[in-house]
Amino acid sequence: MDLKLNGDELLYWALRIGSAALILILGLWLAFFISRLARKKAIEHPRIDTTLGSFLSLMIRYALIILVLIVVLQQFGVQTTSLVAVLGASALAIGLALQGTLTNVASGIMIAIIRPYHIGDFVEVNGKEGTVTELDLFFTRLRSTDERVVLVPNGQAASNPIINHTQRGRRRCIITIGIGYEDDIDRALQIMRDLMTRDPRAAAEPPAWFGVKELADSAVIVEGRASVPSEAHRVYKADLTKLIKEAFDREGIEIPYPHAVQISKGEVELRHPPRKPPPAARSAG
Repeated sequence: MDLKLNGDELLYWALRIGSAALILILGLWLAFFISRLARKKAIEHPRIDTTLGSFLSLMIRYALIILVLIVVLQQFGVQTTSLVAVLGASALAIGLALQGTLTNVASGIMIAIIRPYHIGDFVEVNGKEGTVTELDLFFTRLRSTDERVVLVPNGQAASNPIINHTQRGRRRCIITIGIGYEDDIDRALQIMRDLMTRDPRAAAEPPAWFGVKELADSAVIVEGRASVPSEAHRVYKADLTKLIKEAFDREGIEIPYPHAVQISKGEVELRHPPRKPPPAARSAG
């Protein structure tokens, strides 16, 4: 078999390879440029958040890369119609083998469109709590309160209840404290109201709420709720819990706690009357 090429054929294939390489380089650069531009415009749009912008950027990038590869293959005489059929059959086989992974991808797209949570929200997803730091095609990345990274598959996130504790960048802080039944409930609630609402981190909307949560066995449970920025929630709750405890101490408001009473064996025996001797012993005497 003669593999030698004449000058015209060499020039032909050189032009083919050169044009294919040029299309590939320019196409990849254009795909990344357009995807970055789309992400920037999506983030700047008031009705599109960061999560959805990232998804749109990725989808545009992958679609353009596939289109560039098809054009490059056409430069070498590859019939794209048959190639598309092969890719379709391959995609079906891969889809059957990777059902779980594709479920995560589909769920990730659905989450990005429906947007039950956004980047920065504090959520409970599939029993895991944390702040949403990233949402990609496969996982929702959370940062827990103890600074651990939690990866929740999007399929599990979409198929289980989602609790979003954040609203418009704010999170409701709930402080619950028990006071004695003899203490002044109104005074305790007023102290909580003054301390929690005067803090500059507390938001005016939605308005704070204070009241009696329940009547427990040994205490009246009072509760205060205020909205604070999501990033300040933990520090705000720790600071205000300390301030309320100190204010209750100054006002003489008791915070009940369990007391342990130790009784010695001798004291227990003295509290019982002496045992009478059995009838046989009395008759013998």
